[in-house]
Amino acid sequence: PVVQQAGESTAQYLVRQAQFIQDTAIPLSFQVIAETFLLAALLAALLLTRLVEPPPVTRFMVVLVAPDDKAPGWVVQAGASRQIELIPLGAVDVPADKALQFWTKADNWSAPVSLGLVKPGQSLKVPAGQLPALQPNQLFELTLEPRTGSPTGRPTGPIRYIGRAVQVL
Repeated sequence: PVVQQAGESTAQYLVRQAQFIQDTAIPLSFQVIAETFLLAALLAALLLTRLVEPPPVTRFMVVLVAPDDKAPGWVVQAGASRQIELIPLGAVDVPADKALQFWTKADNWSAPVSLGLVKPGQSLKVPAGQLPALQPNQLFELTLEPRTGSPTGRPTGPIRYIGRAVQVL
């Protein structure tokens, strides 16, 4: 700190004090500002890496088409997490006493596996724990079943949409 010396006028003291502030405080302020900007930049970079996650990598894709006219109706995506998502491409009419049931079967399986009932026009996510391993050429289909699902554990109704998995490179 600057102390007024004996015999020093107030004007001289204020000039000396201003000089002290200029010599010491301004470099310190510049350093504080620079450190603050550096800290802010580091925090921004950290937040961006946490908030902006890379999109999930799609490993398998299936386009489910109507067997009669080959019109696409649904898309199935499977990512690295093995979770699959069934996505509608348009509106689907289902009678009130019926339901769409989602099935899959790989070439070497003895029977198809139900992946659940599907609400028309709504996406469905099937967690990895409910899925067998996915394979290229794996069959996926939506069948029209009784409202509570297939009574036999196998498809009983007509196939509304069908497709095979292709591996995405």
